Amino acid sequence: MFKALVIENDEQGYRTLLKDLSESQLPNHDVTLDISYSTLNFKDALAICNKGPIVRQFPMVPGIDFVGRVTASRHSEWQQDDVALLTGWGVGEKQWGGLAQKASVSGDWLVDVPATLSPLQTMAIGTAGLTAMLCVMALEKQGVTPVRGPVLVTGASGGVGSFSVSLLSRLGFAVIASSGRASDEDYLINTLGASSVIDRRELAEPGKPLAKERWAAAIDSVGSHTLSNVLAATQRDGVVAACGMAQGLDLPASVAPFILRGVTLTGVDSVMCPKPLRQQAWQRLGEHLDTALFSKLTQVIPLSEAKQAAQDLLEGKVRGRLIVDCR
Repeated sequence: MFKALVIENDEQGYRTLLKDLSESQLPNHDVTLDISYSTLNFKDALAICNKGPIVRQFPMVPGIDFVGRVTASRHSEWQQDDVALLTGWGVGEKQWGGLAQKASVSGDWLVDVPATLSPLQTMAIGTAGLTAMLCVMALEKQGVTPVRGPVLVTGASGGVGSFSVSLLSRLGFAVIASSGRASDEDYLINTLGASSVIDRRELAEPGKPLAKERWAAAIDSVGSHTLSNVLAATQRDGVVAACGMAQGLDLPASVAPFILRGVTLTGVDSVMCPKPLRQQAWQRLGEHLDTALFSKLTQVIPLSEAKQAAQDLLEGKVRGRLIVDCR
């Protein structure tokens, strides 16, 4: 038997329970693991508290990230006692996830824990850090270097934004951080390494098709009018990596930045990211991320507290990363 947080939705209604399950109840995939740590992401909290259409089938074990030790494998790449991590692939939404003591998943979804990171550190990074690294790599692929000029990061106080600011700063970029909380300015500049901070309200309202050129590139996790204004103020031949939709799914933009300034808009998806690129991103995270910094910004809680912590997260009572100890 093992413990798992289980979401059920039937004639008794939608509910999340901490339950004892047997291994025979696990999905029939080719790798089984004992989970060491998972995380509590915003998407997990929405699912646990029934605040959005996250879960596609029931019953469901939430948890979009986890790390653990292989206990059984029918997959050629994985052997017993290997340590592996998983983010994305619909786990916690369409496939049973990591807020449990055991998981059964496809070996194709797993990647090695980088030698420079501990299992706990991988969960301090999680999907947010992976997405940020994929965005940085997308900018690099388009030829963006520090000499080109500053890089804007929207949603800079959030998970993806914080990792983006830190990574870009450590790679030598001047970073303009866009945030809605004035109290975060010291954190963004003196802790994460931003060069300057602007109020997100500068970008949040409808704007002009073209604006004064302000940044060579940008990482945007907000979407909607913010992304439109980011594009409008991007320098000639600049690049914008879009990875989120906090403000909305719409893009009320003009073609002007693309055809008059040669701006490139590139999309970044960490959920279905191909495994080779995913592995490369994790290796880069192990090389460049200030893990000591983000370890200080994490809180470890037991699995038994995950349900309440999900509610706290949605109510804005949590700052930083929540790691769930599933052992």
